[in-house]
Amino acid sequence: MNNVLVIDDEKAVVSYDSELGMFRGEFLGLNGGADFYSDSVDGLIEEGRKSLAVFMQLCKEKGIEPRKNFSGRFNVRLSPKVHEAAVLAAAAANKSLNEWVAETINQAVHS
Repeated sequence: MNNVLVIDDEKAVVSYDSELGMFRGEFLGLNGGADFYSDSVDGLIEEGRKSLAVFMQLCKEKGIEPRKNFSGRFNVRLSPKVHEAAVLAAAAANKSLNEWVAETINQAVHS
C-alpha cells in the first residue's frame, strides 16, 4: 500500500506536512492517537518506534486494550447508479453483492 509504513508490526499512514516541512506518521487501528514526525524516513521510523512504545506503555499502565477491535461489518453508502453497477458486476461474477464487495476490497488492500 502506498504511504503505509510498518513499524514493529503496526501500520502507520505517512503524509507530508508542508507547513512544518516534515513527514507525519499516524498509527492506525489503535485505540488512541500515536503520531510522530521527522524530516527523513529513517528518522520517521525511529520516532515511530518511540511513539508506539510510549503509547503501548501508557495503555499497559492504564489497563487499556491498545488495539481497536473490528467486527468485520460496516455499512457503505453509494449512489443508486454505483449500487446498481455493483449488483450487476456481482451477478456477472456469480457472487452475492457481499461476496463481490469483500473480494474486491481484499484485492485492493493486498495489491
